[in-house]
Amino acid sequence: MSAATKRRRSSWQIQIATIRALFFRELLTRFGSDQLRLGYIWAVLAPGLQVLMMVIIFTVIRLRVSPYMDYALFLVAGIVPWMLFAGAATRALGAVEANKGLFNYRPVLPIDAVIARTLLEGILYFIVFIVFILGLWWFGYSISISHIPLLFISWLLLMLFSFGFALIMMVVGHWSAEVAKFVGVLIRIMYFASGILYSLHVLPDKYLAYVLWNPVPHVIEYMRYALAPTYPIDHVSYTYFLKSTVVVLFLGLLLYRGTERSMVTTK
Repeated sequence: MSAATKRRRSSWQIQIATIRALFFRELLTRFGSDQLRLGYIWAVLAPGLQVLMMVIIFTVIRLRVSPYMDYALFLVAGIVPWMLFAGAATRALGAVEANKGLFNYRPVLPIDAVIARTLLEGILYFIVFIVFILGLWWFGYSISISHIPLLFISWLLLMLFSFGFALIMMVVGHWSAEVAKFVGVLIRIMYFASGILYSLHVLPDKYLAYVLWNPVPHVIEYMRYALAPTYPIDHVSYTYFLKSTVVVLFLGLLLYRGTERSMVTTK
């Protein structure tokens, strides 16, 4: 009976089961299988400590920032979403090499590995994000909840954008390990050009126009607005980010479709 049930499973059910298995495999690989409960706690603590250190350092430095929200909240609403995007992109570079042994099993495809890794980054950093927001609220920082749906929607859309970008990075990593080395440099450039540590309002218009070609600052600024409605967002466009997400997803899926066979047969 169980064998017949398995045969009746749809392709979607098989893919969901595969992604779930890859998700927990990735979690165990990154945080260890010994003392599993401690591993899950460390899964949240590790990125959380990174964010905490950066928040403390740059809050002490007190970089020039918009007066419309507390700087600690400003940093959390920038650093944590950025770490989701950067984590998904950089980890996708080695997705084929790390999972090529699993591609011998017919249900396992390279795209499943990217989905699992993006989900892991999204869930981990979302928990970190919520913990930090609650922590700041506990310590008396002014945080608005009137636009919470916008915050959640923006996070989901950022995950979708990160997934599309991660697909592109997986193809790049598969094509050339040498080219992939430059991705780290690209990510760092995007980091400093995304208004993570400073408000985009401090940039002269002639430079701001170039920075806003990068879709990531647009969604991050809207997350900041969701937490502090007095924060101005007249310089960014949600429509632009949505269009960029569609383009990145289309390009990522197109490149993946053209290279999937070679990824699966890679020795």
